Amino acid sequence: MTNDLPSTTRSLPIALIRAREGVMAPIRDMLTETGITEQQWRVLRVLSEYGSLDTSTLADRASLLFPSLTRIATTMRKKGLITQTRDEGDRRRQLIAITADGQKIIDDHRTQAAQIVAGFKATLGEENYEQLLDLLAMLDPGAAE
Repeated sequence: MTNDLPSTTRSLPIALIRAREGVMAPIRDMLTETGITEQQWRVLRVLSEYGSLDTSTLADRASLLFPSLTRIATTMRKKGLITQTRDEGDRRRQLIAITADGQKIIDDHRTQAAQIVAGFKATLGEENYEQLLDLLAMLDPGAAE
């Protein structure tokens, strides 16, 4: 019997999961003092970068399923990290924006987050780091940037 599957040591899905855990460990450490989750951090990062967004665009850019974003946004609104308003032009559309408190979390952890990224770049080398991001984007059918 032939085995058409690669060894688990060379399996792309398994390698990506292992790499994700390695990447997320220092980010999780950073977030322990903030009282927010990884998903909430992603929402704040996206809103800080892009400004107010409609919920479906935010879900896409933060790599969240829409129902998850709905639940996460409720929690974040109660914490005072985001605002949710109805679009004046299309009342069915909700817009989410970062608040000053949400931006403060980003600002307070900007240096530490940048140091984490610098550590990844030091491990991989600048060129390999950028190439890895480009290669991963090729596997994302929704990647626009």
